Amino acid sequence: MCALEKFAPLPLQESWDNAGLQIGLTETEVSGALLCLDVNERIIDEAVRKGCNLIVSHHPLLFRGLKTISDLTDVQRTVRKAIQQDICVVSMHTNMDNAKGGVNFRIAQKLGLQGVAFFASKTVDGIEAGSGVIGTLPEAMASDDFVIEVKKTFDVECARCNALLQRPVKKVAICGGAGDFLLDDAVKAGADAFITGEMHYHQYFGYEQQIQICVIGHYESEQFTTEVFQEIIQEQCPGVKTVIAETNTNPILYL
Repeated sequence: MCALEKFAPLPLQESWDNAGLQIGLTETEVSGALLCLDVNERIIDEAVRKGCNLIVSHHPLLFRGLKTISDLTDVQRTVRKAIQQDICVVSMHTNMDNAKGGVNFRIAQKLGLQGVAFFASKTVDGIEAGSGVIGTLPEAMASDDFVIEVKKTFDVECARCNALLQRPVKKVAICGGAGDFLLDDAVKAGADAFITGEMHYHQYFGYEQQIQICVIGHYESEQFTTEVFQEIIQEQCPGVKTVIAETNTNPILYL
């Protein structure tokens, strides 16, 4: 946990977030760490099967306080099962989104972007941070070829886009997850395209031929976060077993 917080300090998280320790004792000796995006009962079961008493998730299991812990909701059942199985749960959410080398830098790496840096950056406790990154493709691409390449890289069945840009795409802005709040900042930064996981319907209007919007799904955009977790733990705690979860927790189906 210390290694993860050193990489992505908790002060980098947004004010509404609840990153950090969710369940368990900080002094527990780690038998193995299961790395995932979301925590549910099936993730707890996988951790038990694989001999992991630590779960590191991107999305917090607990966003708000619980007044009851029973079996009424998925979150309550998951909390009960984690405690019963003596599983510790730690979440690295918007602090990992905002950290240098974090979620958005990994997305940029997968796309082969060069010169990647924050846009709309901020300084928190003397640390440079930002909710999105921008970089350039090795070679400019036609917008339809760019969308196809994004779909292939993230193995998505569809991408929700505005009208195809009638100029080459070279500079690309990225914000994994729900990043539509950065669309105007991406335009101001001179991006030809903006990739994110979620965007409200009305935000697709008014950007025709300004920027190529490419929305690929929240889970899909952040799927490589577990690789970042694994690299941090393996580098800082080489004796700890790390396992990337096989359980797909994406609640959205494309039928």
